[in-house]
Parts: sequence; structure tokens; C-alpha cells
Amino acid sequence: MFQVLCKRGILMQFTCCVFLQPELTENTNAMVGPRAWIGGIFSRSTNRRFGSGRFFYYNFSPHQEESLRNLQERIGVPFDETCFNHQQALRALWDLSFPNVKLKGLISDQWKDMGWQGVNPATDFRGCGFISLENLLFFARTYPASFHRLLFKQTGERAKWEYPFAVAGINVSFMLIQMLDLYSAKPKCLPGVNFIKMLGEDKEAFDVLYCIAFAMMDAQWLAMHASYMDFNEVLRVTRIQLERELSLEDVHKIQDLPAFNLLFH
Repeated sequence: MFQVLCKRGILMQFTCCVFLQPELTENTNAMVGPRAWIGGIFSRSTNRRFGSGRFFYYNFSPHQEESLRNLQERIGVPFDETCFNHQQALRALWDLSFPNVKLKGLISDQWKDMGWQGVNPATDFRGCGFISLENLLFFARTYPASFHRLLFKQTGERAKWEYPFAVAGINVSFMLIQMLDLYSAKPKCLPGVNFIKMLGEDKEAFDVLYCIAFAMMDAQWLAMHASYMDFNEVLRVTRIQLERELSLEDVHKIQDLPAFNLLFH
């Protein structure tokens, strides 16, 4: 197990690397409490639009608009540690991650082995909500080999202090929501507009895109020989690459993205 996943002191250093850059947290409404670094690292680029700052106005079909509303409803659901379904989802994530290890409880030191910041994962969801747990579950169920490869850092030359898997996953969810302009009534950036077209054809498009983004982030991490202090930059580069791929003319569904193949390496 990598040190970043085992020692709370190192995890706290990883967390604090964002607070060293206060300008990155300006105008970030999603920041809550002691886990404010989740999502805060993306605030600087929230209003940037891919393609020379242009806005795109597209008349979505009724079905596309319904698909967008359904996704936005998912995004609006907070994680509730008192909700039985949310508790069961957490337990399911543990079982998929460590099938041969019995979970002692929803509050346990064991969660640190998955890359949560403390003994209670519920505190880490404040930055994004239940959808980030749904994304992790989808990844584990749909692409289990890729999920475990990233969870256990099985490929490449790894850093001494690695990114914490679960908390990084929450950041990936938040990054996608901002990148696709999903907090707006309708996306006006080209990647967001193109994504809603794909979502209208595939209700799992956001979840699949999440898996691609996570795999891309890990690939960028390895290519940049990154360590925990470089996490902000790795996510920034990942976002730029995703924006480019979502803006390609020959991409009509999520599986057309060049980075989709990363899930099978």
C-alpha cells in the first residue's frame, strides 16, 4: 500500500497543497467545511470556454433536454450518511474494491486504504454529492480491471506519495460537472453541447466519461512523473485534453473518444 494511502499526515499534506494557492478558491460555491479543497482546484477555469472563449447556443431536442434534467437532478442529490440506500452504496463500493476483506463498519480506519481522508467517507462527499459515489460504483462494476488497476496503482513507475484514489475520484466528478457546464440551465461550451447530444443517445454517457477521465488522469499522472503536490496540474491537463477530444468533429458518442481505449490497457 502506498504511503499516501496509509499515513494521515501525508494525506493532510496532500489536502493542504490547495490551500497554499488561495487564488484558486475564489468564487467556488461547492467548497464546504474542512474538505474545501475538493472542487476548489477547478475554480480558476470554471468560466473558460474551449475554442477562443466562444459560447455555443444549441437548440436541444426535447429528449436531450430531458436527459440533461435527469443528470442535473442526480448532480443535485447530496450524500446523506443517514440514508440506507447511500449506506448500502458505500458498502457495495467496499465489497467491489476489496472483495476478500470484511468491512468493519461505515466508520473505520479501513476506508483510508481506499484513499478517503479519514475514518468516515461521508465527510469527503460534501464537495460533490452522491453522484461521485455513483460514478465510483459504475467504474468498479463496468470496468473492474481498470478500476482495480488504478486503485492499487498497478501500472507504471509510481510516485512515493501517490494521490488518494477515492478522493481523487470525487475531484474527477466535480471537474466533469464544471467542464461540461452542468451547473447552468444549458451548457454553452462546445464540449458541453456535444456531450448533451451524446447523453441523449446514452443515459450512461456521464458515467462512462467519468471512467475515461479517471483513467486519463492516471495516465497523465504517470506521464508527468507526478507526486501529490502536482495533483492540481495533472487535473488541469486532464481537463484540457478531455475538452479537446469532446470537441472533435468525428466524435458522436462517448466510445468514440480516443481516450476510451485507456480503459482496456
